[in-house]
Amino acid sequence: MVASGISDPVLDQRQLPNGLRILTAPMPHTRSVTVSLYVGAGSRYEQETQAGVSHLVEHLCFKGSKAWPTAQLISEAIESVGGVLNAGTDRELTVYYAKVARNQLELALTLICDIVLRPLFQPQELEKERNVILEELASVEDNPGQVAELALDRLLWPGHPLGRDVAGTPESVRAIPIAEAAEYRFKQYTPSNTLLSVAGAVDPEEVAAITAHATADWRFGSPTGWESAKVNVAAREVALHHKEIEQAHLMVGLPALSADHPDRFALSLLISALGEGMSSRLFIKLREELGLAYDVHAYTSNLRDTGAISLYLAVDPDNAMAALRAALRELGLLTVGLPAAEHRKVVEYAKGRLFLSMEDTRSVSSWYGGQALLLNHARTVDEVVADLEAVTHDDLIRVARDLIQENRLRLAIVGPFDDTGPFEQALGL
Repeated sequence: MVASGISDPVLDQRQLPNGLRILTAPMPHTRSVTVSLYVGAGSRYEQETQAGVSHLVEHLCFKGSKAWPTAQLISEAIESVGGVLNAGTDRELTVYYAKVARNQLELALTLICDIVLRPLFQPQELEKERNVILEELASVEDNPGQVAELALDRLLWPGHPLGRDVAGTPESVRAIPIAEAAEYRFKQYTPSNTLLSVAGAVDPEEVAAITAHATADWRFGSPTGWESAKVNVAAREVALHHKEIEQAHLMVGLPALSADHPDRFALSLLISALGEGMSSRLFIKLREELGLAYDVHAYTSNLRDTGAISLYLAVDPDNAMAALRAALRELGLLTVGLPAAEHRKVVEYAKGRLFLSMEDTRSVSSWYGGQALLLNHARTVDEVVADLEAVTHDDLIRVARDLIQENRLRLAIVGPFDDTGPFEQALGL
């Protein structure tokens, strides 16, 4: 047994002789199964000179493997049975997943293991994907919302991998040789640094047997660690990216809590009240009452050892200052807590969203896999619901006052502005 911090009695937890952890969540009422392989590889494991190598490796794993030697054969294998195959690279992990009909479990497991453990890494395919990623990076410049988000990351985690684009930079992507990409995969993609999470109408014994066979010849090295976050909490800053566009994009951020912090449930309720959904404070105030913003929302990021609160505004440049001031006022008002009715509403909102998501095999696979890989334990849905219900009015005030302070504010702006001065003056609670 592994991941002993997971107390769900339905969840099957085991470890193969090679060290690979397997979590299987039986969902007998479903007709699908999702196979997700999580790897401890992402931007915070990378040196600056190799920025983007995790993302590049993910792309290359889809370009041909021992049993499926071309990208077309890989995609056709899953799509020919109506399934979905994809992957994603983030700061702290890379995930490969396939969602298929129940009777295609063996195909999904075998294919995922083959492309991840036995990729061909052909030089000509590397050059193709290098160009694809360069186009991907170039497209970010045409998405001002993403530009603002990356600018805010740099303010929150300056000089740290968390402050970089996960895909790297054009310079770093151009410079990564195929030998370095292959070596990175060899080191990071190890059984001890990987976890398989499967959800659906499956038998855990069958999952373990298929996986043991598919990973029997796994060759691997020793993974590198990740760099601890360096956060200057009191660093009130503004970053401006001048761009002649019709809509300005503003992001306000503050350092916040890690994925395992006991106050993260109180914070999630506060931010839900502030900016999640069309009945949230930001939406009602800025869009419905003032008509200042088309898109306005708030969210939290929770990483292994750090986190952030983020507010996003998409507004007419002429309304940017008024919208910013209004959003900051709403943020500041959280420090007096939530009225009882609103507190109850956001608890029910959070519970409802969680319950609805857990009807899907992909969401269940993700729920357990991501937590277990990064934290080596995972909370069940019932445990999280209990944690949300346990948050008190005093908890909300205490957490808000701890985190929402004027000297902690960061602001990233993308739009047709030349001077940060007015924004710096407006950056207050």
